[in-house]
Amino acid sequence: MKILLTNDDGVHAEGLAVLRKIAAKLSDDVWVCAPDTEQSAASRGVSLHNPVRLRKLEDRVFSVSGTPTDSVILAMKDLMPDSPPDLLLSGVNRGQNMAEDVTFSGTVAGALQGMQMGIPSIALSLARGFQGASSLPWDTAEAHGPDVVRKLLDAGWPKAVVPNVNFPDTPVDGVKGIQITRQGHRDFQMSGVDKRDHPRGGHYFWLTYGAKKSNPPSGTDLRAIYDGYISVTPLHTDLTHFEALDDMSRKFGD
Repeated sequence: MKILLTNDDGVHAEGLAVLRKIAAKLSDDVWVCAPDTEQSAASRGVSLHNPVRLRKLEDRVFSVSGTPTDSVILAMKDLMPDSPPDLLLSGVNRGQNMAEDVTFSGTVAGALQGMQMGIPSIALSLARGFQGASSLPWDTAEAHGPDVVRKLLDAGWPKAVVPNVNFPDTPVDGVKGIQITRQGHRDFQMSGVDKRDHPRGGHYFWLTYGAKKSNPPSGTDLRAIYDGYISVTPLHTDLTHFEALDDMSRKFGD
């Protein structure tokens, strides 16, 4: 099995090193094509207005001066145009990608681009900050990752779907199992701004993204992670709200 890896934290990120270990337990034909710098929250951005550079770092490991989506496109079109991968893994992200996060996640975007180009693709993220501000148990993702991927491959999933995997912020032996979940919704606003005075006059801003626990219902990605389970959510790119579609069609339709 030929596996392509990408991420949004950058080619030198610890999470990508963990993903390489996960992939090595599945195959000896593993390729990496990832951004040369951090691209968190890049969503599905594509560098249409600037040139993009592809650089070889080592055998089958490449960096891209662009987004996760750029990286997948270049890997597919330039590195392996005649021998595409059998599987794409994106991550392991430094922090959870759940609920509203998935719409701007570069990790999820990399997997969505692989799916769009006909490759079975999985996004993987590790929740952090639940055991303390600095908690980030990479060994949990490394230990459970291969089994989760194998189970997904054995079960299969529709071509237009990306399984979004989130590992809980718990020790390796604290993981309670795997739950198949739906995308949750937080009951508070995560985004904010930090307004500061510029020393030469005026102001500048840091955009912030706060984090606290909500009270999500059972069956959501949020609840699974809060409860110590690995969450697997099947995502797709169709954002149509079908209830609203039916309702608006009745009101506006002839």
